[in-house]
Amino acid sequence: MSSLQGYVDRLVLLVLQDGRAIVGTMVGFDQKSNVVLSDSKERVYSADEGVEEIPLGLYLVKGDQIILIGELDEEKDRSVDLSTIRADPIPPIHY
Repeated sequence: MSSLQGYVDRLVLLVLQDGRAIVGTMVGFDQKSNVVLSDSKERVYSADEGVEEIPLGLYLVKGDQIILIGELDEEKDRSVDLSTIRADPIPPIHY
């Protein structure tokens, strides 16, 4: 849990169990690994169209829904033209 402290005030990507990819600045977390993001956006991937970004704003993600948390390089992330990226959506996780 203390390893999440290093992500506070950093741009992160969260991949959730339902396949969603959420990008935002981590502003906090708790003992259950629930995460609060500010200025967040959902990135919706498509094999036919570019990546769509849906603004979410301040967003709370339940810790038991998170599969992956990774820091993004803000400069590199801004330089990528998401409209040129084609990718199949991540399928949901089924237990």
